[in-house]
Amino acid sequence: MAGVRRDLGLLGDRRFALLLAARTISVLGTAFAPVALAFGVLGLPGATATTLSVVLTAEALPMVLFILVGGVIADRLPRHRVMMVGESLNAAAYFCLAAMMLTGWTPLPVLVIASAVSGIAAAVLFPALTGIIPDVVPADRLQTANALLGLGQNVSRVAGLVLSGAAVVLLGSGWALIVSGAMFAVAAVLIALVRLTPAERAAGGGHSVPAELRDGWREFVSRQWLWVVVAQFSILVMALQASHGVLGPLVAKESLGGAPAWSAVLAGEAVGMIVGVVVTLRLRPRRPILVATLLTLPTAAPYVLLGLDAPLWTVVGGAFVMGVCFDIFGVLWQTTMQREIPAESLSRVSSYDALGSLMFGPLGLLLAGPVAIAVGPRPALVACGAIIVLVTLTALLAPGVRGLRVADEETAAVPAAS
Repeated sequence: MAGVRRDLGLLGDRRFALLLAARTISVLGTAFAPVALAFGVLGLPGATATTLSVVLTAEALPMVLFILVGGVIADRLPRHRVMMVGESLNAAAYFCLAAMMLTGWTPLPVLVIASAVSGIAAAVLFPALTGIIPDVVPADRLQTANALLGLGQNVSRVAGLVLSGAAVVLLGSGWALIVSGAMFAVAAVLIALVRLTPAERAAGGGHSVPAELRDGWREFVSRQWLWVVVAQFSILVMALQASHGVLGPLVAKESLGGAPAWSAVLAGEAVGMIVGVVVTLRLRPRRPILVATLLTLPTAAPYVLLGLDAPLWTVVGGAFVMGVCFDIFGVLWQTTMQREIPAESLSRVSSYDALGSLMFGPLGLLLAGPVAIAVGPRPALVACGAIIVLVTLTALLAPGVRGLRVADEETAAVPAAS
């Protein structure tokens, strides 16, 4: 029990508690968005799978285009203020989407613009979030902090995804999107209350933006484990975006009962991520990147099962396994980056991580609709699962992925539960 008490003691730190509350509420808002937006767009007069692809691509593409700038900003300015701006942009985007759904005035160009603002918000938020954790948490508590943040976020995903399906059915997509916007606004207020001392604030800003990007790139490419796994995820995320954003909702609408069924799949994933958090509070592998990469293999399961017309409960089970694996991967990945990369470059390196991982995501969203029309959504889902397995096996061939070790004292930092 001493280890559990030590882990939970981090909640007594005011700044970490504010950060945890902000991220938990923000993710609760995010959890409403996929179901509400997907079925809201699909329910528009004349909308097709391609319409949904265009709207989702409009969100994903700006996130890719602006992520490097977001990394430079987060290494130059106080990261809590950068995150506050990102949450505020998200609130504005989703309030706009909600207003359009509620009024029935939904021209595609305006939907695209609102989605693009949300994508820019993500580009601002992500690098700052990775960098702010070492700013507010001692080095020996990084994995615990990442795990607790994951726990709060995953509980929100479960609650949000379970409630969002019912909200779409009972109230409509517009009201669910209003809830999302309100959550982002609350998160912006909470994150604004986090105060960083001058020594903790980003130390960048002495060079031009191109020079700072070059420095971040050198840090990125000097670590084989880092760029290989990012290359793996560039393909893996393309398959995930196509499956999660378009193909899965299409199959759910056509043969599983619509939004409630897809919400069940997403909730299964979120419950799995809660279990993954419990594992990461105790898990300290000596080869964290090897373990993390191996765990991406089972993430193909729900897509293959859905593509093979398996019963819904098996798809939910596959999503649960995917959630466990992805959460363990995420905590091990973030903690390893925060340990191995200098703090003054961390947000820029994380922006290269995000850029590389997400750069083909818009392509997956853009192609998903036409491919679903051409070959059917189920065969496309099976193909996505096969892609995930193949790119993961390729990444495991790299010596840097298999060989990166952490110090013995770090793997032994958490005492056995008593």
